[in-house]
Amino acid sequence: MKERIVFIVVVMWMHFGFGQAKILFTTSDYVRALKQATDVMVNDVTSPVAAARYYGYINLCANETVALFDKQQPHFAGIVKGLNNITVDEDLVKKSDPSLATVLALYKSANRLLPSGYLLLKNIDSLKLVVKKRKLAFEKVSATFELVDEVVKQVLKYASADGFARLSGLRRFTPQTGDEYWQPTAPGFMSAIEPHWNTLRTYILDSCSQFACIPPHKYSSDTSSLFYKDLKEVYQLGKNLSRQQSEIAMFWDCNPFALQQLGHLEFGIKKISPGGHWMGITGIACKKQKLSLSKTAYAHAVVSIGLADAFISCWNDKYKYNRVRPVTAIKKLIDRNWSPLLQTPPFPEYTSGHSVISTTAATILTHILGDKFSFTDNTEVEFGLPPRKFNSFIEASQEAAISRLYGGIHFRDAIENGVKEGEQIGRFIVTHGPDYRTNNKNNGTTLSAQVKNKNQ
Repeated sequence: MKERIVFIVVVMWMHFGFGQAKILFTTSDYVRALKQATDVMVNDVTSPVAAARYYGYINLCANETVALFDKQQPHFAGIVKGLNNITVDEDLVKKSDPSLATVLALYKSANRLLPSGYLLLKNIDSLKLVVKKRKLAFEKVSATFELVDEVVKQVLKYASADGFARLSGLRRFTPQTGDEYWQPTAPGFMSAIEPHWNTLRTYILDSCSQFACIPPHKYSSDTSSLFYKDLKEVYQLGKNLSRQQSEIAMFWDCNPFALQQLGHLEFGIKKISPGGHWMGITGIACKKQKLSLSKTAYAHAVVSIGLADAFISCWNDKYKYNRVRPVTAIKKLIDRNWSPLLQTPPFPEYTSGHSVISTTAATILTHILGDKFSFTDNTEVEFGLPPRKFNSFIEASQEAAISRLYGGIHFRDAIENGVKEGEQIGRFIVTHGPDYRTNNKNNGTTLSAQVKNKNQ
């Protein structure tokens, strides 16, 4: 009987991840809080690269908060560039509630980072109502808020030195003259987005060019050239899309800059970013696997850090090669009346951002949860799109990558080489980032293996 009681206590400790049987907030609360931060980014029409940066710091803040309470929690201090240990008085840690602190750290960091972060204040107030209803001692609530404020202050100080603040003062991007170079595209003919993003500090990658792609096929009007063959493929496919291909393209559109024209007026259609879509997938997976709150924070942190580094790497390629988009070249060389299914995003073509970041995220999630993790992706339902089912994260990333060809906004070499780049980045993140067993760098033990072993 005594052994049975000990076993139950140990199981509860493993489930909650904080060494305590009672927990106020769970994985569902974490996923909901991050979704509310995503909604603010959609409201702000946050660019894909900026959204990934925000996700990186928000989830990093939550994970480092967990690590204050759970010494087995993988932490990023000493691993990501320039981040020192988060220091909080040990007595304050003892007085605080770990699950409240984790969710609150997410809200508080998003509130401070996002331009419209003030919209999250009502959610922070709702946390106070929840803990009051659940009769958490005022002293514990007060200590938790004090602790989180200190963590957020330290993480935001770290964030402030990544180079983001100086971007607005750098020289504006001027499109080059020449048919091979990117030009603004319809309907908005917007200026190029974040041409200096490659100057930001990477988290784990050595540099923005560590996994730089090989050069793209050289622009040519010669019908026998590789470029023209790629161009003709986009054109022909766009004219003969199947229903399934159109649905795939629309599902993975994730274009925060989409515009709709009505007569002479243009209206912005607010959508989730590509990184936001993969944050949604990460939340779906964590909930399906019934991960503890602490493991959920870790999974989101490592995926979002991978996304942030992947965007820096991809943007380095984009502005290095500055390649023309299919719609511009097709209108000049093949058919002046042709238009792609999807609106072309406002930045150069090579490489495909979706291909790079989706493969990065899928590679990391596969390492964490296994290569045969089936799930239903309902991330786009709120935007009027039906859910899609996948047998693995890699299957989802492959569909996301090829969707850009179906949408008419990328050439095949940008997709295929982008996938290779994303796979390299993902593998580097999981081998050089912290893993879920000790506070040291990755030692080859995946969270999926631990979950499997725990269930046996």
